[in-house]
Amino acid sequence: MKRKDAVNKEPITHGTSNVFADLGFQDAAERQTKTRLALAINELVKHRQLKQRQAADLLGVPQPKVSALKNYRLDNFSVERLMEFLTALDQDVEIRIRPHAGRGKTGRISVHAVQ
Repeated sequence: MKRKDAVNKEPITHGTSNVFADLGFQDAAERQTKTRLALAINELVKHRQLKQRQAADLLGVPQPKVSALKNYRLDNFSVERLMEFLTALDQDVEIRIRPHAGRGKTGRISVHAVQ
């Protein structure tokens, strides 16, 4: 019996670790950084079972900003502001600068949340 799915196979393209770069965004590193920071913030808000109004009071922003953050509409947030939100949620934010392992290649920006 022939397998129909084997006949029409599309080639698989493997992406990088940054979906925004894969999609061709010029500011891919910044978008990825903002998304990871927002993910950490949203997980903390959810874990603490904060209502949007409570989160807004804690973060010092109007409630619609919390809604935008929750829905990952991040264009109106800077990386710095998102890091300030994390410190308001009793988190330490650490920036580490080190030599890039690949000589002659451009360095990279990465954000890692420690639970």
